[in-house]
Amino acid sequence: MRRNFRSTIIIQASARKHGIADPDIEHAVNHAMSIDDRDNGTRLYLGSARNAELLEVATIIHSDGAVSAIHAMKMRPKYRRLLPRE
Repeated sequence: MRRNFRSTIIIQASARKHGIADPDIEHAVNHAMSIDDRDNGTRLYLGSARNAELLEVATIIHSDGAVSAIHAMKMRPKYRRLLPRE
């Protein structure tokens, strides 16, 4: 797992489709509990919104290092297996 980082995240319109606020998207990425590189070239972050609700955020990492959030929503149960166990 990669270490969490604090970076400016470019939030695409597609990431707002499910009504997740920009600061919550940024919080979930910057405080991710799990990070998973996907086969399709995206990176999935599982982290909490500012109110502690778990979110899934998919990003693309650009060649210049910029990060674009392309998807954000309440975390679906199928991703629970990726969270650290207590």
